[in-house]
Amino acid sequence: MLADNKLNDFLRRDSQKDYTINYKHHIIFWSIYFVFNVFRWSSIHDDFAYSLKTNIIGFPIHMLLAYFNVYYLMPKFVYTRKYVSYSILILVSLFIMLLVKYNLTYYLVSTNVWPEGPENIDSLTLDYAIQTMLGELYVISFVTAIKITVDRMRANSKLHNLEKRQLTTELKFLRSQVSPHFFFNTLNNIYSLTLEKSNKAPEVVLKLSELMRYLLYATKKRKQNLTSEVECIQNYIDLERIRFDDSLKINIDISGDLQNHTIAPMLLIPIIENCFKHGANKNIGDMFINIDLKVEGDFMYFQVVNTIPEKSQQSNMPTRIGGIGLSNVKKRLELGYNKNDYDLSIFEENNMFHVILKLKV
Repeated sequence: MLADNKLNDFLRRDSQKDYTINYKHHIIFWSIYFVFNVFRWSSIHDDFAYSLKTNIIGFPIHMLLAYFNVYYLMPKFVYTRKYVSYSILILVSLFIMLLVKYNLTYYLVSTNVWPEGPENIDSLTLDYAIQTMLGELYVISFVTAIKITVDRMRANSKLHNLEKRQLTTELKFLRSQVSPHFFFNTLNNIYSLTLEKSNKAPEVVLKLSELMRYLLYATKKRKQNLTSEVECIQNYIDLERIRFDDSLKINIDISGDLQNHTIAPMLLIPIIENCFKHGANKNIGDMFINIDLKVEGDFMYFQVVNTIPEKSQQSNMPTRIGGIGLSNVKKRLELGYNKNDYDLSIFEENNMFHVILKLKV
């Protein structure tokens, strides 16, 4: 439960990181840009007062054109692929800006509206018009590039978060499938014993209650202590031993340090269960299951070998892997572990069915 809560908190925090531009960012950007321009042009003209006045006049025009382009022209015309209309409107906007800026500069600041030009300009010339419009286009392009970059980052962030949520949801669903599937088969076993009025039924119920206690808590965690997982496997096998008596030979070999390692809960049980459901349950002759689990370094090596049902051998049909079983294990490994952290092999050899799992724990 704690691990799931931490995962949900992480996803919630990550989803909130959507690169939203708020009013503070606008104020900081334009303030820095304004100060930079004032000092830049004051050094060029060697006239701080003139630079300050022209930037006070020019910056509202910069901002108006930039926001008009970013929040109206682009969504309405660029995103809808109306490029000709967009180009015309940009040119019209720049020309209107030119007229406004020229008149404000001429009447409020200086009759020489283009002091950086080759000569004193007190009228609306073609060179002045082109240079002024190009300068304004530079500002628009700079602001637009920032907006597009932030929008792309926001879109990528949302897509990434959506993919993570989908994977997390699918993983939780697969984990939740294990318990009902497991109990369904075990309850069928108990039902069979009660029909036979077997004295083993109470012992089976007791073992099942121990498993239920484990499953009630373990499957809510992303990782469970490997020792607890092995105990769960042993309880399950004890249940099956009661049902099959001496007709089933089970060899279990467990070695290595289990204490300091963790594993996705109920990951191994479907592999063990598959031996009984598609092996022992359908076998007529001697039944054999070999389980070998060892921990070496950071990896667990888990191998299960079971007798292939005699009917399957006679009909030359491959052993059926049914229901959730091993497909659930494969999917949970894909979603819960990195590709290099596990290796799963499933094959038949010498009338035996093999499942070999190498897993980083």
